[in-house]
Parts: sequence; structure tokens; C-alpha cells
Amino acid sequence: MLLRLLAKDLYKSQKKVESLNQQLLETMNNKEQEKIKEELRQANAELCQLQKVMEGRKEQSRASLHKRKSLY
Repeated sequence: MLLRLLAKDLYKSQKKVESLNQQLLETMNNKEQEKIKEELRQANAELCQLQKVMEGRKEQSRASLHKRKSLY
């Protein structure tokens, strides 16, 4: 269940980064570009953090599967 919620958050975060990148490409106003760049920096940091958490969860799942197999 937790993995599914993490996956949803990861997907939303990826979409936000894509959207901000698109906005940055379309914006001509320098002040607006700076604002978008800051939002993009924060969104990328959040995405990176979620990816690390997701990888950690996958590793935990793999490790628990290997432990169960070795018991039999």
C-alpha cells in the first residue's frame, strides 16, 4: 500500500517538473523565468527525494523476499 502511494507521489512530482520545464521554455519575462527556475529547483529536489525513497522501498521488498525464500 505504501509503495502505491509513493508511486503516485512520484508520478505527480514528475509531471510537475515536466510542466515547469515547459513553462520555462515558453516564458519570455525574466522575472517570471527566475520564479519558475526556483520552483523547478524545488520540484527537482522533491522528485530526487521521492526517487530515493522509492528505491529504498524496492530494496527492502527485495531483501524481504530473499529472506523468506532462504527460510524454506
